[in-house]
Amino acid sequence: MTVNLPQLRAFLAVVDAGGFSAAAAELGMSQSAVSHAVASLERELTAPLLVRATPVRTTVLGEQVLPHARIALSAVRSVEQIAADATGTMTGTVRLASTPTVCQGLIPGLLRHWCEDQPRITVRVFEGDSSEVSAWLEDGTADAAVLIDPPPGPGIQLAMDGYRALLPRDHPLAGEPLVDIRDLEDDQFLISPNGCEARIRTIHHLAGLRFTPTHRVRDLATLISMVQAGIGVTVLSEVSRSLIPPDLILLPLAPQTSRRLVLTGPDARPWHPAVRTLAESAAHYLARTDSGSPFAGEGPAPALPQHVP
Repeated sequence: MTVNLPQLRAFLAVVDAGGFSAAAAELGMSQSAVSHAVASLERELTAPLLVRATPVRTTVLGEQVLPHARIALSAVRSVEQIAADATGTMTGTVRLASTPTVCQGLIPGLLRHWCEDQPRITVRVFEGDSSEVSAWLEDGTADAAVLIDPPPGPGIQLAMDGYRALLPRDHPLAGEPLVDIRDLEDDQFLISPNGCEARIRTIHHLAGLRFTPTHRVRDLATLISMVQAGIGVTVLSEVSRSLIPPDLILLPLAPQTSRRLVLTGPDARPWHPAVRTLAESAAHYLARTDSGSPFAGEGPAPALPQHVP
């Protein structure tokens, strides 16, 4: 049996892209070449790996092969990047995963900086909820992720992201310098059931309030639109500030609480070497811009850990 890297690369591309045509565009190959590579892998393994449907699905065998294929390709990329790092020509693609608010509020600035500071490194962004992001980092779909309040370990703290009250500008409390969550008890409370819900529940608990949201809205844009329409109020993190329209206001909230946003790699395998380069670049960028950052004063300035795998 001879399984080669082009076969594994084509298989992963089809799974991640959801089809052969999209995978071909991603790899810069013809669709027939991608189909041939996957078919040859299936012949080597003597069983189908994919169900040819829309979108493409993995078979039971394909699901079993998938994590090993990811690890194999990740190891090859790491070897290539170690060699590039040794010669001072760091290149390659880093797949970075994070949650919607972080992707929309924090990542664009970093992407712009990385494009200027590390033009040979391409960063591809994957957006998902907290559980999806952690799973992608674990199974090799992503090389790095911005995690929310991860356990202590290697990584770089990008920000201490405080929570704020989101109100219409004509709300009676809109002119206050600080909003106590207890003062919003008579308003309909809106919530997005994602990774922030546990922290917002904690804010209510600290204030001695029951957590009884009126509406649960998955999409952040819908949540903001409902506040615009006067349906209710909500609590968002500071990283969302750039997404807030001018007829709404984001105000400091009591009791105060915040979350750590940490750029990190996987726990169970070596990091893609370019992730360290991006982490160092982000540390320098954020250190320079900290005084003008919306996160200034929320916590210590970002710092690169002493050990990054």
